Amino acid sequence: MNNSIIYIVDDDDSICKATSLLLKSNGFKVETFTRAADFLAFKHPKVPSCLLLDIRLPNINGFALQKIMAEQGIITPIIFMTGFGDIPMSVKAMKVGAIDFLPKPFTEKKLLDAITLALSNSKVQNTKQAEIAKIKGRIKTLSPRELEVFNFVARGMMNKNIASKRGTSLQTIKVHRGRVMQKMQAKTVTELIHLAQKAGITSSLD
Repeated sequence: MNNSIIYIVDDDDSICKATSLLLKSNGFKVETFTRAADFLAFKHPKVPSCLLLDIRLPNINGFALQKIMAEQGIITPIIFMTGFGDIPMSVKAMKVGAIDFLPKPFTEKKLLDAITLALSNSKVQNTKQAEIAKIKGRIKTLSPRELEVFNFVARGMMNKNIASKRGTSLQTIKVHRGRVMQKMQAKTVTELIHLAQKAGITSSLD
């Protein structure tokens, strides 16, 4: 856990300080912010992390910040906090992907349990993102024609259909596909399709 970061965004500075002290005493690295904008401006290292986020913030509230984070690709599990919580708000928080919803004041155990779950999720997400980055790195090594063939194969098209669609010979397509398989480090077409799906490039080329 030593390389994990717990972010706290709460406009109540006393809450930030008290929660930060508690978490640091449990061996966590903590970064606190009283404004959502300051959290967004912070350079987030790619380490397991979670965000303790107050719902009622000035200018950018908790739900709005969560939406902005998704748009900006900030992948950090969120634990919502509020002193004005109710059941409908809790349901909304969980529906939009929150790990937990903690009405203030919360116990140390509930906080640490929520953080443990959030960090576990963060590690899984980081692993997935690293895998996707590796796949996209391989894709960048493909030539324009190889990338085109890759996309067709990802859609499940056979060599002869690709050759017909591109107006080229079957042998040429086989050569391109062989290079694609090699560069993408895929042993089978099924594996190649899975790589394309993970990279999110299976859209139609029609």
